[in-house]
Amino acid sequence: MKLNCDLGESFGAWTMPVDDEIMSIIDQANVACGFHAGDPLVMKQALTLAKQHGVEIGAHPSYPDLQGFGRRSLAMASDELVACVQYQVSALLGMAEVVGAQVTYVKPHGALYNDMMQNTSILRSVMEAVSGVSKNVPLALMIQATPDNFSRQTVADEFGIRLRFEAFADRQYTDDGFLKSRQLPGAVLSEQEALNQAKQLLSEGRVTSVSNRSLLLNADSLCVHGDTPGAVAIARQIKALQVKQSG
Repeated sequence: MKLNCDLGESFGAWTMPVDDEIMSIIDQANVACGFHAGDPLVMKQALTLAKQHGVEIGAHPSYPDLQGFGRRSLAMASDELVACVQYQVSALLGMAEVVGAQVTYVKPHGALYNDMMQNTSILRSVMEAVSGVSKNVPLALMIQATPDNFSRQTVADEFGIRLRFEAFADRQYTDDGFLKSRQLPGAVLSEQEALNQAKQLLSEGRVTSVSNRSLLLNADSLCVHGDTPGAVAIARQIKALQVKQSG
């Protein structure tokens, strides 16, 4: 299982100072595309850093919501949403070309990610956007692993998209396998809780839900959010677990 992190989320004078520290630890970087965070310089710096460390790069588009860090749902018509996602991914693809890097997948951010997982119409719009944005190198779509990966793969097959499934080290799960809302207490796990959940995912492929249910998740990658307190320490300890497991 690979380790991914949402990065490039500084904007202007506002900084998220984890990129330099965490890039050498992770396998995949989800780089913000300017609509929830990130600006041209930040995007370019994150791409350059990922290339230097041999980290796989994904585009991290969102609803157009800088003020809310992309964590507020917006009602958008399907064609608006398709264009919105394609605009952001295209910007990162262009910047990647400038620095000689390659973007290989798309992982939506925040409210768009959660809405996509709960609403098939939004999921289809995102898939339409991803399938049409890069004609030369097809992009994969990273979504949340749930006990029902099959139904979403079936939809992806209609668009000719390869899915990558991820689990979360630092977020609490509901009983149906989704993420507990950040508006509720305990949604973001402490450093020790995140490490315990990562251990369970790596060793058993399972998480324990908010009501103590054991959920089987078939995931390709494990996410630590860049803005989670202690993110670098969590990522470093997870990487050590991965090395120990593979050895």
